[in-house]
Parts: sequence; structure tokens; C-alpha cells
Amino acid sequence: MGQYLPIVILMLLGIVFGVLSLFASKLLGPSRPSAAKEAPYECGIVPSREPPERFPVSFYIVAMLFIMFDIEIIFVYPYAVSHGQLGAYAFWAIFLFSVVFFLTFVYEVARGGLDWGPIQKYRSLQADAEIVSPTRSLGSTIRRVGNEGRLDDPSNTTNQPAA
Repeated sequence: MGQYLPIVILMLLGIVFGVLSLFASKLLGPSRPSAAKEAPYECGIVPSREPPERFPVSFYIVAMLFIMFDIEIIFVYPYAVSHGQLGAYAFWAIFLFSVVFFLTFVYEVARGGLDWGPIQKYRSLQADAEIVSPTRSLGSTIRRVGNEGRLDDPSNTTNQPAA
């Protein structure tokens, strides 16, 4: 136990120094709060408004998936380098780890954690059938932009070349 005494003393001195520093700064430091001091500061940019919304939970789940990919690479790379010396036990350990990782990834994809767009609403086939009609054509549904004033525009009758 005597061999740990210097470590315990050093830890206690560190804790005492930290606590005394906090109390000394509270007692001796000036306290003049102002609106500028209370305002949040980030990279010199003054916030003009509150953020519109919080990050969705799926953002953090994707971040955790990224960390899991990093951890898998950290474990698989050394195994790939020296798989001959490690034997069957290491193979099955890496295989089990990869299976667990793959199942969590499949779960996340099935749960929709990687869908970042707006929520898709499915339409019924009846609604699609009402939209499609035999009288519609490309000319009636697609607006041609930038054709005004061109010679090959069929709706332009003023600038037709004389033949």
C-alpha cells in the first residue's frame, strides 16, 4: 500500500488546488455582468436569431454509425494484416463483431435513419389515375422556358421568316 501513497497524495493535492482556485477566482475576481458578457459567443459571429429547430435524432444516430464504422476498421485492419498468426478464434470473433455491426446497420436503414429528405406521403392509385388523362401531352403539361422570341417557336407569329 505504501507504493501508492505518492499517487494518492498527488491526487489529493490536485483536487485541493482545483477547489482553492475556484474559490479564489470567485472571491478575488471582479463581477460586473453585462449583456455583452452574457451573450453567447461562437467564432466571432453575433447570433441574429434563434436557431430554427433542433437537430433531429437521426443525425446523432448517423454520427454513431460513422463512429461504429471507424471502430470496425480499427479492429478489422490489424486482423487483416496478421490473420495467419491469429487463428480460428480471431476469425470467429471478427465475424461475430461484423455480424452485430451489420445487423445494427440494417436496423438503422430499415428504421429510416438515413432518409434525410422530407417525409414521403404515399398517394393512392386512384389519385394517380385521375391525374393521367388521354388529353394530356408533353406540349400541354411542360412549360417551355426561354422560347419566347425565337424563330423556331410555334407560338411566335410575329418573327416568322418570310419564305
